[in-house]
Amino acid sequence: MSQPERALEEALVTKLQDLKYDYRPDIRDRDTLEKNFREKFDALNRVKLTDGEFQRLLDEIVTSDVFIAAKTLRGINAFTRDDGTPLNYTLVNIKDWCKNVFEVVSQLRINTDNSHHRYDVMLLINGVPCVQIEMKTLGINPRRAMEQIVDYKHDAGNGYTRTLLCFVQLFVVSNRDRTYYFANNNARHFTFNADERFLPIYQHAAEDNSKINHLDDFAESFLAKCTLGQTISRYMVLVASEQKLLMMRPYQIYAVKHIVDRIDKNSGNGYVWHTTGSGKTLTSFKASTLLKDNPAIEKCLFVVDRKDLDRQTREEFNRFQKGCVEENTNTESLVRRLLSDDDADKVIVCTIQKLGLALSQSNRRNYVERLKPLRDKRIVFIFDECHRSQFGENHKSIKEFFPQAQLFGFTGTPIFEANATVRQITGDEQRLRTTKDLFQSPLHEYTITHAIEDGNVLRFHVDYYRPTSGVPIKPGETLAKRAVVDAILAKHDVATGNRRFNALLATGSINDAIAYYDTFKEAQAARHAVDSDFQPLKIACVFSPPSDVSADVRQIQEDLPQEYADNQQDPEEKKRALTAIIRDYNERFGTNHSINEFDLYYQDVQKRIKDQQFPNADLPKKGHEKIDVTIVVDMLLTGFDSKYLNTLYVDKNLKHHGLIQAFSRTNRVLNASKPYGHILDFRNQQANVDEAIALFSGARVDVARKIWLVDKAPTIIEKLRIAVSSLSDFLKSQGLNARPEAVANLKGDDARIAFVKQFKEVQRLQTQLDQYTDLTDEEKQTIEQVLPKDDLRGYRGQYLETAQRLREQQNTPGVQGGGQKPADLDQLEFEFVLFASALIDYDYIMGLIARFTGQDPKKAKMSREQLIGLIGSDAKFMDEREAIADYVRSLEAGKPLDEKAVRDGYQRFKAERDGQEVAATAVKHGLPPDALQAFVDRILQPPMIFDAERLNDLLAPLDLGWRARTEKELALMADLVPLLKKRAAGRDIAGLSAYEG
Repeated sequence: MSQPERALEEALVTKLQDLKYDYRPDIRDRDTLEKNFREKFDALNRVKLTDGEFQRLLDEIVTSDVFIAAKTLRGINAFTRDDGTPLNYTLVNIKDWCKNVFEVVSQLRINTDNSHHRYDVMLLINGVPCVQIEMKTLGINPRRAMEQIVDYKHDAGNGYTRTLLCFVQLFVVSNRDRTYYFANNNARHFTFNADERFLPIYQHAAEDNSKINHLDDFAESFLAKCTLGQTISRYMVLVASEQKLLMMRPYQIYAVKHIVDRIDKNSGNGYVWHTTGSGKTLTSFKASTLLKDNPAIEKCLFVVDRKDLDRQTREEFNRFQKGCVEENTNTESLVRRLLSDDDADKVIVCTIQKLGLALSQSNRRNYVERLKPLRDKRIVFIFDECHRSQFGENHKSIKEFFPQAQLFGFTGTPIFEANATVRQITGDEQRLRTTKDLFQSPLHEYTITHAIEDGNVLRFHVDYYRPTSGVPIKPGETLAKRAVVDAILAKHDVATGNRRFNALLATGSINDAIAYYDTFKEAQAARHAVDSDFQPLKIACVFSPPSDVSADVRQIQEDLPQEYADNQQDPEEKKRALTAIIRDYNERFGTNHSINEFDLYYQDVQKRIKDQQFPNADLPKKGHEKIDVTIVVDMLLTGFDSKYLNTLYVDKNLKHHGLIQAFSRTNRVLNASKPYGHILDFRNQQANVDEAIALFSGARVDVARKIWLVDKAPTIIEKLRIAVSSLSDFLKSQGLNARPEAVANLKGDDARIAFVKQFKEVQRLQTQLDQYTDLTDEEKQTIEQVLPKDDLRGYRGQYLETAQRLREQQNTPGVQGGGQKPADLDQLEFEFVLFASALIDYDYIMGLIARFTGQDPKKAKMSREQLIGLIGSDAKFMDEREAIADYVRSLEAGKPLDEKAVRDGYQRFKAERDGQEVAATAVKHGLPPDALQAFVDRILQPPMIFDAERLNDLLAPLDLGWRARTEKELALMADLVPLLKKRAAGRDIAGLSAYEG
């Protein structure tokens, strides 16, 4: 450990002592950790366990399942003592976490059968290790500490699965100036995967959403004993359906605290302004469940305003805690649950429509009379997206019927006077009704401006479409539908990163949606007739059928004003059109939906949009499950989230909150391949966009446009020119030509690190420009001049080769080649997802190779080296690039092979190559090739575990003494580790890390 890192650790321990933690320098290993836990356990539970009982207790509570450990930590558990008497115990004081003993330990070593790890700082609550803090030297990215923790957890037999460390709830990583935290989880929820979709990582923040980055400030605000106890006990959620731990973000915690405080003090109503995509369901769930324990509250109703949201919200609640809310199939069921004394009925999810029916004086079932016993009870109402549900008679009915009720609203887009439409008349005064009028006061704000700055949602790129004539469209003007469809077909692949993502087309009416669906059919058929290589977009369409179909559909329609109005006109024609659309959908996707069960069709469409994956190889039917464009009217423009939706085509007049809600369908974060949410507006609504940004930007209105919107293309092109120029100057400074092939001649790791940093910025800007749909021909030519495509591909290949080499070195501790590792190496971050094309997958490459073998060498469209360069420039082939390239070199142009022959030939070529590599390693180390091949094959079989016992068996015939055997083992594994990692193709091999140093 370097001195600066140790100094940071010592300073933190001192800070924690100032915060009244007990420093325990005597706890340094597993034995002393368990001895201390035993003392705290006995004192808390007023027992004196025997040695045998304590060992049995450890055997019962120590588990490799993080979720089970988290439940044990928070619960009352049962244990049978040696004499048969039962003991109900807790590991910590779960009634008042502030009254636990809080201790700090540093440099704890845990040695188990297959791992030997050292942990910088560990926080113990009542002797239970609950928080691990890993430090990095100032200047080194804390993400290196995150990766280290993930690597530790993937080791076979690690301390997190074999010792009290299984109870770790939180990890904190810091280099002093930057501090992050994240929840512990089981392996499937705890990984940095190849697509760079990381486990959720959080930064602490103050109530005004300003970040608390410095470790000292973080410790004071987050690690104070009572605060940490509350964070773990109240503001972590155990998601039962997924068996995972979820942290609440700081702004969610502040909102919950304000709601609970206002209820405890019975001090009126309030609303929470948390932007779309910020996790309002989790916030409201936690507020509701905390109220469940409040005896002063009779009921807590979470009220939504559409049937699909009712189901969706209920499923979300039950995802967090199985069975915590029941389905209210009808108003009678809701009334029964309201009157029930059952604890399971204390929190109820229902629609505003059902609640309105229950309180209606005209209802023949006399619900109002039955509900009278609740009139003077304290009931809490929490309204989801309160701007949609609370401006009619229902709000008035609730307040009149429940005079003791407290009402809280969540909204991503509040109603201000500027976007209000409902008028309130008081005496002679008439004015517009706002969210503040209904809910009294704001409790907490986390606007889209905050969320973009935090990286929790993306910025927007808005392209205001101009016809080829160059004459701008008048605001709100409607274009011919064929012109819009042709524009979408021309721009869609660019907008969606070659169909890596999907899109919505928002239309002005049901008739428009039907017309667009038919126009897409005609336009794509015409295009395919003249271009057989054209791959038609998969088009879906959803709008609610006329209201006489079912009660469920009628309920859905109540918050779909345009569709509701449209369905009053010529309903039979709309039914016929929707029936035909669903029939096409069934033929394309092999489903069996009907208009009579529209809700099932609607759910299926949502699932396909949400489940789109990249690359196509992730799906069994090679992407045929995906929808490219879904045509909508009102549906899906609110309350629908998908990370794979990045584009909204707009042929619909949008304003204020409706515009922000629609735009926000596109800006969920995925990874670096999705730089922004993309809007292509066909109605020239720039004035409406500017007005909406100003209205919903909160206190940051002066800088909102700069924060919300990505830079225009000329700005990014200039940044690209500067980045490419800087890369060229760097290569020249190394005595090299500014060409991709020169990168291989860079001398030393410092130079390679500099290249990786420089070219990563070039590729980031290129990725952003690649998805701009508003580039002019002149701008496209400029980009090509700045960085020709062939040069870009060449640099990409060099980046991948260099980055892979440096990453392997980064993960190898100690000295390389007799010299110290460069200081910058630990700070380096690699972004491989930027270098993976959605278009180029394994099938595509096999097809290209087949076409290469069949072309006349004299008239070749793609040379052998161009084909190899294409393979080498894509991150998906990092682990196979050399093998595929050598295979291509072995093929003879002009001797055609079909795709199957190419695939079979490549598999034979690879098997022979792999066999030769293993055989050469076996000969080098004096082992039988067959035995070593069997050893390697066994490791690579799922679940991919390195077994030290099998290594002993492999080396046993050599009959070596212990010293010679150890040397032979290390020498063999030095050769086998890179071979095994290459064959594993990015998947983890448990237990291998012991030989990676």
